[in-house]
Amino acid sequence: MAISNINQLLIRNIDGISAATPLFVNIVNDGFIAEYLTHHTTAKITCYHTNFSDYKLSKMSENNQVTSHFCVEYKAQVKHDLVIINFPKSKAEFGFTLAMLAESMTEDATVIIVGENKGGIKSADKLSKNYLNFCNKVDAARHCLLYVGQFQSDLPKFELDEFYKYYSVTVGDNQLKIAALPGVFSQNGLDVGTDVLLENLPQLIKGKVLDFGCGAGVIAACIGKLFPDTKLTLVDVSALALQSAKTTLALNELNGECLASDSLSDVKERYDFVISNPPFHQGVKTHYAATEQFLTKIKQHLSAHGCITIVANSFLKYPPIMEKAIGETKTLTIKKGFAIYQCFTKGKNQNN
Repeated sequence: MAISNINQLLIRNIDGISAATPLFVNIVNDGFIAEYLTHHTTAKITCYHTNFSDYKLSKMSENNQVTSHFCVEYKAQVKHDLVIINFPKSKAEFGFTLAMLAESMTEDATVIIVGENKGGIKSADKLSKNYLNFCNKVDAARHCLLYVGQFQSDLPKFELDEFYKYYSVTVGDNQLKIAALPGVFSQNGLDVGTDVLLENLPQLIKGKVLDFGCGAGVIAACIGKLFPDTKLTLVDVSALALQSAKTTLALNELNGECLASDSLSDVKERYDFVISNPPFHQGVKTHYAATEQFLTKIKQHLSAHGCITIVANSFLKYPPIMEKAIGETKTLTIKKGFAIYQCFTKGKNQNN
């Protein structure tokens, strides 16, 4: 794996970021961990990830000097004297991260923030004013910036519940309450694509249902209310999304399994219905690979008469992929720039 621009900038400054117990936050393990230990041989590194794919990469380097965690809320067993934060795609998530980590750091811990110019890192100073005494830019290279700061003392205790945003979604005669943490897709309200999808759900949904790329759990929650006998599985790569989905289900008195998975890596069952608004952005970049991989491999997770229904931006050419991997694919509607595609493993809808 090629070393990312972000990690190249860190390596360029590696001699100046010595620590006994460093914490790496969403730093991709593309060789940086090994490089850090080459320069700081006695360090005890902790890697904290909210992305399950990146977490699995870090797990591969675990030993008596490296431990990895995938969770929504990190709490240190031993306080850290350095934290390196990969600036997240969501500015709200940056504040969430700083608020959460403050109590896991030593009093004089160094805070390093690194990110791509196009990813919002230029606002790190402004966004960190409520958490850091200072946040100074110290280096720039490879279209990335590196800032150094230090936490303020006596910051308020972190409370996860304070970071949720809530909104309502009406489906049929049901009004659902949706809970979403920072960094979760459409945290502030229902997105247009999902709205179009909910208007075009199959007339009858039964059996096992998979919501792939579940985000805050909107699709699964709506299905659970409309078809209460279904068995729901919600899958996402994000710890923040999965926690939001769990909260959404609980708020609406619904049950479901929330599963961390890198695309379909940890999905084992077969489903009667797969209904999804699959992601096509990774960070600030358009990224089709995850959804294309999902569409290519989903047939092995569909039952004999399984149905997959997805929404996508109408410019995305998913039907040929679905046709080749699953079978005849229909475009149910095109509305507001979004298309609804549907495919059955046996060709015809057995329920309509």
